[in-house]
Amino acid sequence: MSRTTQIFCVSTLFGAATLAAAIDSERFPDADRRILLVCNNAANPETTPSVDVMPGFATLRDRFDDVVSFNEAIRPFHPGAWSPRSDDLPLFERYLRLLWNLGDGRVELVLESIQVNPALAVAQVFTGAPVDVYADGLMSYGPTRNKLDPLIGTRVRRLLHLDLVPGLTPLLLTEFGVPAEVVPTDAFLKVMSALTGTAENLPALPADAALLLGQYLSALGILSPEEEEELHVRMLRGAAARGHRAVVFKPHPTAPPRYSRALETEADRLGVELTVLDTPVLAEVLFEKAQPALVAGCFSTALFTASALYGLPVARIGTERLLDRLTPYQNSNRVPVTLADALLPDLERPEGEEPLDGELLGALLPAVGYTMQPQVQPALRPAAEAFLSEHLGPRTRRYFKKRRLTALGLPGGIPERLSFLPHNSTARRVARRVKALKKAVRR
Repeated sequence: MSRTTQIFCVSTLFGAATLAAAIDSERFPDADRRILLVCNNAANPETTPSVDVMPGFATLRDRFDDVVSFNEAIRPFHPGAWSPRSDDLPLFERYLRLLWNLGDGRVELVLESIQVNPALAVAQVFTGAPVDVYADGLMSYGPTRNKLDPLIGTRVRRLLHLDLVPGLTPLLLTEFGVPAEVVPTDAFLKVMSALTGTAENLPALPADAALLLGQYLSALGILSPEEEEELHVRMLRGAAARGHRAVVFKPHPTAPPRYSRALETEADRLGVELTVLDTPVLAEVLFEKAQPALVAGCFSTALFTASALYGLPVARIGTERLLDRLTPYQNSNRVPVTLADALLPDLERPEGEEPLDGELLGALLPAVGYTMQPQVQPALRPAAEAFLSEHLGPRTRRYFKKRRLTALGLPGGIPERLSFLPHNSTARRVARRVKALKKAVRR
């Protein structure tokens, strides 16, 4: 009788916790063997600890029969860059089956970020294996980043995700009709509680402090190092302005130390007690262990776990600038930034804009998704046209680029008096020339 092996691909401790919660809540059928395939996608994996050696991993280990390293299997190549040639796929499948003792049995894959390597490479090697995809963040609410080969996309059975935005259905992989399935919140919180119990090396954190989350956006080319440093300082000022006299800053693990020094200088000026947390730990561990009075950040997934899963007050900062800066428009961070801007209160303007209601948000995301990936999600065009015709205004204009709307022939892009023109490339080219002539005349 053929044996079934489930291979769970993971690159973050948060993702491993999500998988553990899904397994605990019986979201996967029984299998003869479960393998955790660890991928270290850091720029320098040789100097960066992988998931299986991080503090707390031991609490997740017992869900799997074996733990293997993808980095070791394809050494010296980097897992984010290596992709097998189509002619070599049978060879690599045979190699991995021998290396991981899979025999000739059935293989089922559980992957994250299937549209890019290393998950895409794993799906290609195990040709024909059924695939489940799990999401460990907000990007699942946006469209698939790249046009996925139907030989891969049609094998995906479902998308597992945490309910980070209650009532909102992810767009990821919907072009293949993939249904979304929620990982129960109580199962995830139970897994996180076990992780928290292992966090013994954390420094003593002040009670009722404001927790600031760093993301290292300059490494993504979104902000300059100086702008990001100033963003952190603004976070501190915003927390102090709200009356918080104790602040904990959790920097991104790869952020430079000078960010912390700038905060220390500002904290001294404001008379705020600042704790910089250098210990690598999930933000969710801090939510449970320290119970912060406020969680502030830019567009981190942790803002939504804090709000939706832990019931903590949250605030965002800097999202309007990021919406303007993200390039290209298709940048996969656009949906997380949009969600943070649309739903979370502004740290610097506590009495500012109201969050978008669920119905309006449910209409906004398909419109943003279509403008990001019109070739991947052409069926969303009517929804995008309807939203832009009815709801494009001061509160929602920031989520769209006028040039992008013009290029796609959508409401809000072409000058109104030219809107009678058909939505084709010739009409868009004429509209662009008219716009350029108008600018020349004004000069």
